[in-house]
Amino acid sequence: MGSRVCVSCIAAIMLLMVSAWQTDAQLASTFYDKSCPAALSTIRKAVRTAIAKERRMAASLIRLHFHDCFVQGCDASVLLDDAPSINSEKNAFQNFRSVRGFEVVDSIKAAVEKVCPGVVSCADILAVASRDASEYVNGPTWTVKLGRRDSITASKDLAEADLPIAFNDLDAQISSFAKQGLSVRDMVALSGAHTIGQAQCATFRGRVYNDTNIDAGFARMRRRGCPVSDGNGNLAPLDLVTPNSFDNNYYKNLIQKKGLLHSDQVLFNGGSTDDIVTSYSKDKTAFYSDFASAMVKMGDISPLC
Repeated sequence: MGSRVCVSCIAAIMLLMVSAWQTDAQLASTFYDKSCPAALSTIRKAVRTAIAKERRMAASLIRLHFHDCFVQGCDASVLLDDAPSINSEKNAFQNFRSVRGFEVVDSIKAAVEKVCPGVVSCADILAVASRDASEYVNGPTWTVKLGRRDSITASKDLAEADLPIAFNDLDAQISSFAKQGLSVRDMVALSGAHTIGQAQCATFRGRVYNDTNIDAGFARMRRRGCPVSDGNGNLAPLDLVTPNSFDNNYYKNLIQKKGLLHSDQVLFNGGSTDDIVTSYSKDKTAFYSDFASAMVKMGDISPLC
C-alpha cells in the first residue's frame, strides 16, 4: 500500500490507543457511532464504487482481510511497506504479486479521512470492506465488530509460516486454521470465498497436470491457459460456473472434481470434510450462515484494541 495510507493509519493508531486505555474497550459494532457516525456508509460507498469498476475486486478485498488476520491478527500489518524496521508481508510468497486491492484501501481511507480525520483504523476498514464486498456480489452479510488498532510492525516470516498455500493437503489446512482458533467447519466455510475471484496459473499448474482427482475435461480446459513451463501469471476463475457472483457453486464444483486449486479439491476427496461440502452444495442458506459466522470469528483474531 502507498505510504500515504500508512501515515494516516499511524495517526489513527494514536487516537485509538488513547480510547482503548481510557475505556478498556472491546470490539463492538457501535465503536464509531459517536466518533465517526459516517464511517460505515463512507466505506460502503467506496467499496461499491470499486467493485462496480472491477468485479474481481470483491474477491480481492475479502482475501486482503483474510491475509491480514492470519498474520499477527487483524491489525492491518499486511498494508505496511518495507522500511528499516519492517519486512513487509507483501513480499511473502503467498502474497507477492497476488494479494491486491491496496489502491482501493487507499481510496477508502482517503474518503474516511475527509469525514473523520485520524479516527478510523485501517484494520477496521479491511474488516468492513470485506463484508461490504461480499454483500455487493450477492453474498452473505454480517455485523462487523470494530475498534481494532493498526500495527506498526509486520512479519514476512510469520506470513510465510501462517498463511495457507494452494498446494496444502487437508491436514495442513486444518492445522493452519486451528492455529488461528478456527474450526474445521470454519475452514470449509471460509474456503467458500473461492466462489468468486481468480487464481494464477502458478497456483494451479500442479493440480491440472499432476492430480488424479480431477475431471479430465476440466483439466484439459485449464491446461490451455496454463502451459507446463510458462504463463505463471495467467488467470483462471476459481469458480467455473459463476465466477463473479457469490453463491454455493464452489462446493458443487468440488463434488464434480472441478476444484481449481489442490487445496480446494482436498475438501472433497474422501476425507473428514466431505459431508460439510455436500451439505453446503445443497443448502446455500447454511453456507451463508456459517460463512458469516466464520468471518466474524476470523475478525476476532488477536486484534489490537
